Amino acid sequence: MTSRRFLKAEWKNLLMLNYEVDPTILEHYLPPATELDLWKGKALVSMVGFMFLDTSVLGVKWPGHVNFEEVNLRFYVRHFDGKQWKRGAVFISEIVPKSVIVLIANNLYKEHYRALPMRHAVIPEGDNHTQFSYEWRLKRKWNKLAAVVSNSYTAIQPGSPEEFIFEHYWGYNALSDVKTMEYQVEHISWKVAAVKSYVFEADIVELYGKVFEPYLSVEPYSAFFADGSEVSVRIGQKILIDRVPGVLPAL
Repeated sequence: MTSRRFLKAEWKNLLMLNYEVDPTILEHYLPPATELDLWKGKALVSMVGFMFLDTSVLGVKWPGHVNFEEVNLRFYVRHFDGKQWKRGAVFISEIVPKSVIVLIANNLYKEHYRALPMRHAVIPEGDNHTQFSYEWRLKRKWNKLAAVVSNSYTAIQPGSPEEFIFEHYWGYNALSDVKTMEYQVEHISWKVAAVKSYVFEADIVELYGKVFEPYLSVEPYSAFFADGSEVSVRIGQKILIDRVPGVLPAL
């Protein structure tokens, strides 16, 4: 059964810089009942910047919390529910400018949000390109994720690397060593645009730990941009794994 809708919003102007990492560093973050979802044998993490617009939680638009930026670091997993494989994302860290969002998401969904001052910009660059930037202030210094992107959009092609990155429709969070939170994310297939150039300047160690520094300090494996759409996030369900291998009853 499909659970009740928890959040409705528009996710717009999604910029993703994708980095290859040693899969062993992700084991600490891997929720029970999931396994890494690899792209051609590679474990990828994505630095993601985008806009939350027209946001409502349980049908309520909270004043001052309707339109805001988010930057997150995520990786990709899959879960077999006994009938089918579900492809999803796990969030290592999420940055927003609103402390109330942090309180709700961290308590209800066991996410890893933190509130920091943020800003964004959309700047035309001639007739054919636009610059999108997301910034957050940490230790009195502005960090930045930005790209110059083509104004021409195309549909995501089946089997493409863009499909692998963007078409994950589930979220997973570890609640304990035997319990996982699973929630469904619904949206249409987005259109994508070519990334001409990009910038990522951040205090990686402070944000994500020293283990990620060697991987996020080099050129990304790929860079993608999507227009986005209306999105619904369903109320989460718990998955409890039995101590007997192979038995995955859901609560």
